[in-house]
Amino acid sequence: MLGKKVPFVTFRTRVRDESIEGPNPFRWEDKTSDDYFKGKKVVLFSLPGAFTPTCSTYQLPDFEKLFEEFKAEGVDEIYCISVNDAFVMNAWAKAQGVEKVKVIPDGSGEFTRKMGMLVAKDNLGFGMRSWRYGAVVNDGVVEQWFEEEGFSDNCESDPYGVSSPQNILEKLRAAKVQAA
Repeated sequence: MLGKKVPFVTFRTRVRDESIEGPNPFRWEDKTSDDYFKGKKVVLFSLPGAFTPTCSTYQLPDFEKLFEEFKAEGVDEIYCISVNDAFVMNAWAKAQGVEKVKVIPDGSGEFTRKMGMLVAKDNLGFGMRSWRYGAVVNDGVVEQWFEEEGFSDNCESDPYGVSSPQNILEKLRAAKVQAA
């Protein structure tokens, strides 16, 4: 994965639009991989599903808490992607009080499949989902890769550690020291 360009896909997102009245002031907006990755250094992390225990208790909240530390290491944006639709991803971000990390809905799993990270989670009733991973992506190219061990369909465990924000931040800092 290192040195590879992220796949070009179109994401169906829902964005807030104050010109729309009523209880759901959102409109559809297509965004592409270029919209998210071109000309930026980003941390991308993927997880099996919104509202799931590890993702909601540790991964997403910790990326949010450490956002400024990532910015200090030259990261422009942090993106959380999951094989969930825009409604679910937006509701989850709102429920988590996330303001700095941006969520990306990969409803069809196209991006995840093209990243080689789509796995069956039928044993949990999830269907096809993303394996847990993280990446540092610079101008659309993967510079660092953080894949949890045990990649497989219907994995009995849900490993978490390699793709934690703490680990990614530590590796970003080490790479910066090494480059100096």
